[in-house]
Amino acid sequence: MEVSHMSFAENLKKLPGISHLAAINLLDADSNVVASIENKPGSQGSLAVYNHLAQTYGSINGEAAKKGLEIFAEHTEDERANPGKHPNIARLLAIESGQSALRVKHVFAV
Repeated sequence: MEVSHMSFAENLKKLPGISHLAAINLLDADSNVVASIENKPGSQGSLAVYNHLAQTYGSINGEAAKKGLEIFAEHTEDERANPGKHPNIARLLAIESGQSALRVKHVFAV
C-alpha cells in the first residue's frame, strides 16, 4: 500500500472495513490487556489502522508500528509535536522506539 504524501483520511479509505469488529484489545507478553480500541466515533480510524497492521504483520511489532505511523500521516506529526495527544499513535511511536510488541485480540461485533 502506497501511503507517501497522502492524508490520514485518504489512507483510511484504503484499509479493510471494520464493521465486523466491536473492538481490538492489545495484549502484552503476559497476555494482559494494556489497551482497548473501540469501534465508536473518535477511535474508528485507529481501530481500522490497528486491524490492518494486525492482519498484515500478525502483531503490533516495530515494523507494524513504522507502517502505522506512515498511515496516520499528519496525525503522527501532531503527536510528535504534542506528545500524549493521540494515545494510539504514541503507542506506535514507543513500539517503533523499541518497546515490546503487542498482540492483538479481535472482539467481534454480535
